Amino acid sequence: MGVAVGFGLMEFPFADARGFWRWVDLCEAGGADSIWQTDRLVSRVPILECMTTMAALAGRTRRVKFGMNVVSLALRDPVLVAKQCATIDVLSEGRLLPAFGIGSPAAPEWSALHIDVKTRGRKTDEGLEIIKRLWSEDSVDFQGQHYTLLGASISPKPVQPDLPMWIGGSSDAAVRRTARYGTGWQAGPETPDQAATMVTAVRAATKAAGRTIDDDHYGAGFAFYFGSPSAPALQATMEAYRKRTNRDPLAHFAVGDADTIMARIAAYVAAGVSKFVLRPVGAGDEDVLAQTRQLIEQVLPMVATRWPRPRKQAGAA
Repeated sequence: MGVAVGFGLMEFPFADARGFWRWVDLCEAGGADSIWQTDRLVSRVPILECMTTMAALAGRTRRVKFGMNVVSLALRDPVLVAKQCATIDVLSEGRLLPAFGIGSPAAPEWSALHIDVKTRGRKTDEGLEIIKRLWSEDSVDFQGQHYTLLGASISPKPVQPDLPMWIGGSSDAAVRRTARYGTGWQAGPETPDQAATMVTAVRAATKAAGRTIDDDHYGAGFAFYFGSPSAPALQATMEAYRKRTNRDPLAHFAVGDADTIMARIAAYVAAGVSKFVLRPVGAGDEDVLAQTRQLIEQVLPMVATRWPRPRKQAGAA
């Protein structure tokens, strides 16, 4: 099982686009496996729209993969999302990692857009079925509670013949959703112990459904900071996290040095997780770049040594 480390952003911590592209270029050149953008439509804090960001990354980068972590599908039209994903996958020559979920019930979009939060699970399930079929079928008829299609099709199809569909969430419904549609499961705020429970549940559910998910298709993410827990930039971020989630940030952030971050990664690996989205904490362009650079220089080599990626067989895709 190969361990792969990517970088993610929720908020936009840069002064302007130049800082963002410096960060992207650093991730690309530094050997990051992937880049991820959190989905948020309604916010007073600067946050990039994730699908637009995926398209921009397709044009800027040449090697690194990228994904949205995760799209709240109940807020979006599934035909449009299917078309966007296919287009981005074509233009990036197969580097998109689509990830979907139902969204947090505490997210501001539901009340701001007057959408019934109770509908998000069923709308997501219908949307996932529509997207999966549009990626592979030439004509899709669909009759659901929320969506109706007649002879719908998209072209071009995704470059990846079996475009990944990562599913987020930790509820029983999320387990069933992953078992039915997913090619991977992506943790949100789950700790290593909680992730282990989910990995076990997803494996059992996929087996019962007559499907399998590759052992290296379980993911997790956490914020990291090289430095002291008392650093002002970190304190501000942790306080915002505490207010937004009502969780203890120290249980969800890795703060300290490279060994501290490696220990957190190792705890997730022991839980069955091998794909990571690590979010740098920093106050402005230079802090975020410095944090990212330290992880690239200090942690990525340790990960590669401890968990070497399996070599692809000759002729393999």
